[in-house]
Amino acid sequence: MESDGSISCMGKRLFIKIERNTLPQVQDKYPFIYLERGRLEIDDSSVKWIDSEGNLVRLPVAMLHTVLLGPGTSITHEAVKVMTAANCTVCWVGEDSLLFYAVGTTPTSNTRNLRHQAALSANPKKRLEIARSMFAYRFPSEDVSGKSLQELMGMEGKRVKQVYEEMAVKYCVGWKGRSYVPGKFELSDTTNRILTASNAALYALITSAVYALGYSPHLGFIHSGSPLPFVYDLADLYKEHLCIDLAFSLTYEMAGIYNRHAVAEAFRDRVIHIDLLGRIPKDIVKLLGEA
Repeated sequence: MESDGSISCMGKRLFIKIERNTLPQVQDKYPFIYLERGRLEIDDSSVKWIDSEGNLVRLPVAMLHTVLLGPGTSITHEAVKVMTAANCTVCWVGEDSLLFYAVGTTPTSNTRNLRHQAALSANPKKRLEIARSMFAYRFPSEDVSGKSLQELMGMEGKRVKQVYEEMAVKYCVGWKGRSYVPGKFELSDTTNRILTASNAALYALITSAVYALGYSPHLGFIHSGSPLPFVYDLADLYKEHLCIDLAFSLTYEMAGIYNRHAVAEAFRDRVIHIDLLGRIPKDIVKLLGEA
């Protein structure tokens, strides 16, 4: 729905349709697959996916970290039991995982990455080192050596404000500052509406990826006191191109009239172009190190 800033579009897709010949062929566990408009159930103790056209695909859940269930999906109790036994997490998401609703994790899932993340987050020295690395990742010309977390956040606020102003000049768009009132999406100007919608989509994609990789969205290094600090930490790595530049360029192209379908297609194009889903795992390991 447009009123809540959600992005959805039936055009270009981030995830391919799951069929027998498109199942991942890997020796190790695969991070996640996305399913929509169909049913997961059990047949001879194996999980099978039946899509809206009646096609049947048996899923190798023992080789999957996470299954993302999109719109129009249903799952039986028995399927959940088998997936739990295989340590396969289930996430309930919007179309193309551009909204995130809930997650079901297994009691026996591997916690190696989570323990690694928790140890780093709880260590003030390590946490600051990672916060500096995250800031340097985004602004390589800035000197972050010796900076405290508070100083980094102050620098970030000034730098992001500068980026907004630079984009406004670049695309000849009037800009009065970032403004969003929860529950009143339609009252924002076009640029702010695009920022809100694309930010929400970016947070949803990252949340799904973080859960699929065995990390926690709740243990951050820069952000704190919010529901998803690690998601916000990671989102800042990509937001300038995926959200801020997108918002100002589309405001110019749409002549100030908000079009959620155009926003959805443009956002997907950029996500695909930078291979976001492939970059997130590599960037987490680069920043946190191997568990």
